Amino acid sequence: MDGDRVALREALAVSPGAARPAGDRPACVAFVVDEASEAALRGGLPDMLGGLQLRRGDIRTATRALEREPTPIILIVDISGAADPVHALEALAAVCTPDVRVLVVGEQTEIGFYRQLTRDLGVAEYVHKPLTRDTVSRLFGPQVAGEAAAAAAGVAARGGQVIAVCGVRGGCGATTIAVNLALQLAENSRGHVALLDLHLRGGTAGMMLGVQPGTGLRVALEEPDRVDALFLERAGIPIEDRLRLIAAEEPMDSMPQPAEVGMRRVLEMLRQRSNYVVVDLPMPPGPAERIALAAARHCVLVLGPDIAGIRDTLAMRKLIGTAGSTRAMVALNRAGMPGGLKLRLIEEGLGAVPDVVIPDLPRQLPRAANLGRPAIRESVALRRALAPLMREIATVQATKASSSLFGWLLGRRRG
Repeated sequence: MDGDRVALREALAVSPGAARPAGDRPACVAFVVDEASEAALRGGLPDMLGGLQLRRGDIRTATRALEREPTPIILIVDISGAADPVHALEALAAVCTPDVRVLVVGEQTEIGFYRQLTRDLGVAEYVHKPLTRDTVSRLFGPQVAGEAAAAAAGVAARGGQVIAVCGVRGGCGATTIAVNLALQLAENSRGHVALLDLHLRGGTAGMMLGVQPGTGLRVALEEPDRVDALFLERAGIPIEDRLRLIAAEEPMDSMPQPAEVGMRRVLEMLRQRSNYVVVDLPMPPGPAERIALAAARHCVLVLGPDIAGIRDTLAMRKLIGTAGSTRAMVALNRAGMPGGLKLRLIEEGLGAVPDVVIPDLPRQLPRAANLGRPAIRESVALRRALAPLMREIATVQATKASSSLFGWLLGRRRG
């Protein structure tokens, strides 16, 4: 085990994290009372303005700390459990400098309470629990990142969500995750889902679903002037009531050349018709594929339990960091497979725990793919492993469809 750890560190040039230098005044400090909120803040806020300091505690903890410490530029406080939140916020204001920007997390959901905080008390934004990285990024992100992030968030909010699924290396199972994620989104959110397979040669999404793609997608990407809503409707293959596959199966000796304007056009039309667009994205991305990556609200990086996968995941994280409002989630596939790295070593190499861990399923997944059947219908373990993605992307439980009218309305607004 020690030898594996040494090899891993040497291959990735991983060094223990060193503290960043900080000025006299912190850029952003957050006090939250629970681990789930802490994880949502860490994943949803851009790492800029000198970094984010996360501390465990409520608004009273923040008040006591800021009696002795410099006031940060941005302060995030958790008012959960406070008997009198307004009084607690007034006490906090008394120990902070007037120019602090305060963002509040709490449990109350009433619109009147939100207005009281933001209009009467001068709170910049209030978000109720449970937090997700998506809500944190959309609502707190512009406050932290400034006007540029706000503009990017506005662009990303029009139309359905784009979710990019990227295998950091070939053969790591990204298409399996994309196909089954799309199926589960259609089933549980009851939204309309488009599955876009951008592997124009050798793609396997159609095979896994038991259908034969045509040539329409290549035409749409290469000749966008010929594309209209009816064209894409014909090119899409209905899989279920609320799921359509848009894919191609070009000859191996062909040379598809998707255009950037074609990619924008296809995504624009799919987002107008779908609540969610799941994109099976080839790696490394070309210029057209980078358009899809930049349009994605979520990017799922899929790796296997090996050193090369960890290295390429770290590289992909840097690439995604330049893609505007896209958030990366790491999905470890085939965890526990014979000869693979142990989870502890993978966490050490990545510098964080993977967001999703899918166990090695050497019988169920190949059998489902060969028969053209959805794997989530035959593998409870896969459905359970994809549940964190479902909660983050659609904010629904992965076990049953949401029957709440407000949940449906919010889901449509979020798209």
